[in-house]
Amino acid sequence: MNKLVKDALILTLITVIAGTALGIVYEITKEPIKAASAAATARAYATVFESATDFEELEGFNSDNATALVQSAGFTTESINNCVVAKDANGALGYVFTVTTKAGYGGEITFSVGITNAGVINGYSITSISETAGLGMKARDTGDGTFSAQFVNKNATIFEVTKGGAASDNQIDAISAATITSKAVTNGVNACVTYFNNLTGGAQ
Repeated sequence: MNKLVKDALILTLITVIAGTALGIVYEITKEPIKAASAAATARAYATVFESATDFEELEGFNSDNATALVQSAGFTTESINNCVVAKDANGALGYVFTVTTKAGYGGEITFSVGITNAGVINGYSITSISETAGLGMKARDTGDGTFSAQFVNKNATIFEVTKGGAASDNQIDAISAATITSKAVTNGVNACVTYFNNLTGGAQ
């Protein structure tokens, strides 16, 4: 019995020490992680709205309400996390939406999408992704010929993914061997377009 009590006390002590250590590590890393996340988001904003000099939180924005709206429109694995107004010295230029889709092959993908007041998509910038290297991770690539480039300067409409080559402006050619990722990102953009149209009274 004494040995059992002794072993139990040792295990309890180890658990307490481990828990305390984890708590200390969390407190030490919490602020740096938060700062790194904020910096990544700021870079994403600047990427999708290069002409903006300032980004202000959209007055009255509510993530739960925005998410409910896009999910009711059929984008059930997407959440609108945030919305800011992109501005320059002359006023508002458009919006930047931050969206998370749960439909990625490797899990959640979070990215920002810029849409001008005229309803033109500037593109997207990914802040969090865990897709397969060399396949789904290509969704992060930018520049001519990349998957992401297909959204740049497109009218804010609902897009569909095709594997046979895009034949119209609303079609997006899938990343080779990464159709799941392609659809996840495209539906994330579609969710942002849906919320943008709700804000501006555009086509649903």
